[in-house]
Amino acid sequence: MRPVKPILFAFGGLFIIILLIPTLLVTPFMEQSKGKLGQDLTVAKSEDAPVLAESPLDVPVYRSQAKQIEEVPLEEYVIGVVASEMPAEFELEALKAQALAARTYITKRLMSNQTLGAPEGSVVQDTQDHQVYKNREELKAAWGDQYESKLQKITEAVAATQGKILTYQDQPIDASFFSTSNGYTENSEAYWTEEIPYLKSVESSWDEKSPKFYEKKVITIKEFESKLGVNLDTSSGTIGKITGLTPGKRVAKVEIDGKEFTGRKIREELGLNSSDFTWEIKGDSVVIETKGFGHGVGMSQYGANFMAEGGKTYEEIVSHYYKGTKVSEAEPFLSKYTAKQ
Repeated sequence: MRPVKPILFAFGGLFIIILLIPTLLVTPFMEQSKGKLGQDLTVAKSEDAPVLAESPLDVPVYRSQAKQIEEVPLEEYVIGVVASEMPAEFELEALKAQALAARTYITKRLMSNQTLGAPEGSVVQDTQDHQVYKNREELKAAWGDQYESKLQKITEAVAATQGKILTYQDQPIDASFFSTSNGYTENSEAYWTEEIPYLKSVESSWDEKSPKFYEKKVITIKEFESKLGVNLDTSSGTIGKITGLTPGKRVAKVEIDGKEFTGRKIREELGLNSSDFTWEIKGDSVVIETKGFGHGVGMSQYGANFMAEGGKTYEEIVSHYYKGTKVSEAEPFLSKYTAKQ
């Protein structure tokens, strides 16, 4: 009778070899497989994010540098505006709020045939007179190595809100926005002339953390007098008397040398960041301190970002800054525009 143990060892060895064959075949390709697996996982992850749909129409944008009109797909235009108007480093929910505001702005101009300030054949310029817009080539030049990551983040924000705009009483709103408040936003009529019910002063205390919240500007007395057409009484050390504040705690009116100015006029003539200012004479100069950056009407961008950092959604952000508005479908309004073309 043959020994059992050698036979068992032989079968055991054969069994182990059979088990090792697949491993031996696969091992040389492990690194390549890992790379492919990583790619597959990335694709799967991106598939969970909103996908940017095809734009329903093109926006005729006047390119101020090239001095020509560029037909830009609507959602591509919104990407270019968000990328130009808000730092890509901001929270995703803040970027979504900005996308909603940008799409609302252009939708309102399209449907109402607003072409003020836009050359013939276009609807909007690419400057801050309307909304700053940069195309992908310009963004790539500006962002360099961070182009892909920043563009992906902004595209996600735009895709998450695509086809949506803000409305008030079933009409697109004037979705104005600015950088940083002085702690409050402003009533529309306090800076412009029209009273708009959804553009009312609201608290935005988060803005105190903005790097643009505070500025000190020093100009010579001679320059101050020249720009405002006044003569200062340097012996008294005073400049004028503030006679009124706006609902947003900014200067409404001020008297200087017997003349009355609005806070907006002072801001524009002296190139100030905000119409919330205080000033004093020091030597042969006027030292002006401001709080906030921008006109103050509508959504504070830094305020939106701080709200997002605190866990607020883009819907909560826009409902805070645009009172009484709601998120609606853009399609009915865009259809009116395309029907006229």
